[in-house]
Amino acid sequence: MALSFPLCSVSRLAAVTSLLALGLAAGCSSPAADSGTAPADSAAAAAPKAPAASPLQVVAALREPQFVGVAVTPDGRVFAVFPRWDNNPVAAVAIIGADNSVQPYPDADWCAWNETVRNEPQKHWICPQSVYVDKTGMLWVLDPASPGLKGTVPGGPKLVKIDPKTDKVVQNISIPESVASRKSYLNDVRIDTQNNYAYLTESGVGSLVVVDLKSGKARRLLAMHPSMMGDTTLNIKADGHEMIDATGKHARFNADGIALSQDRQYLYWKPLTSYTLFRIKTAALRNPALSDAQLAQQIEDLGKVPACDGMEIDANDNLYMTAFENHSIVRRTPAGKIETVVQDPRLEWPDTFAFADGSLYVTTSAIHKTPTWNKGVGKQDQPYYIFKMALPR
Repeated sequence: MALSFPLCSVSRLAAVTSLLALGLAAGCSSPAADSGTAPADSAAAAAPKAPAASPLQVVAALREPQFVGVAVTPDGRVFAVFPRWDNNPVAAVAIIGADNSVQPYPDADWCAWNETVRNEPQKHWICPQSVYVDKTGMLWVLDPASPGLKGTVPGGPKLVKIDPKTDKVVQNISIPESVASRKSYLNDVRIDTQNNYAYLTESGVGSLVVVDLKSGKARRLLAMHPSMMGDTTLNIKADGHEMIDATGKHARFNADGIALSQDRQYLYWKPLTSYTLFRIKTAALRNPALSDAQLAQQIEDLGKVPACDGMEIDANDNLYMTAFENHSIVRRTPAGKIETVVQDPRLEWPDTFAFADGSLYVTTSAIHKTPTWNKGVGKQDQPYYIFKMALPR
């Protein structure tokens, strides 16, 4: 997850803060025409260097535009999503080549978002946020459809399934406004291929969304429950500096990271600005007879973990987390022990994971370097990266 400000902003990503209050985002009220590369930051410093023993290998390095999500299909193709925040990428969902090439996916038409296609919000990527490969090899794209984080485009929020073997859309689920309100921001997704359900975090209001993939029906659950809400009292830091915007407000980001246990029995999540991890039995989430009050009674508080953005679970049920406060990736063992997997200064706001072929892939989004948290001056000092490393045993 990483969020930013409007398409017509001259700054690069005024990141996640609009998640708190969509009304803070000013500017364009309609989709902009595809634009070129955004201007370079005006206060870039020396880029961080790789430690000699770092296990991270560079898969891709792009200066602009910013990408957040990553996925790897069984045929080895690497995918990334480029949300439309304060730039308008030509390829909002793309295959990333070994030469840093960017190929629109599944085609250029799906990646187009401008006035000529505004009446077809379900057939185009508006502001895609997450890309994920399920256990059967299908590719899923989650589009909260909130360009510039100014509010969702009516009819735009969607969860789309693509068959990588044919590069064709095979399912397109519209998320209604009763579930994804105008102030919502669908953030991340996990797919339960055994029970045919999708589980989503929603960061704008703060909730979970559960989708029956057979019927296409979506339900919003636990909206604004304390386990969904970011904490403004923590004084979250990155690079040692508190995350405070130009108005003096501390960062508050709601339900974000999400992970599904290997046996599909538990869903894990946490607000980004929080040190507490939560989980609930997926059977409860799938039961439409349970009220939010009844669901709340089944939420488990798993205790303290680092503030993190993305999460994922490996085959041994180790929960990996992108610990952005200290440029790290950590994991929580099934016994609850927190272990550092890698610490590297190039992990400037490590964002989203993908696991493939025994490797861990991770993106960096440098949220803390964006103008929102630096008195209006972008301080990004290196490319946006996709790294990979061997999964530790």
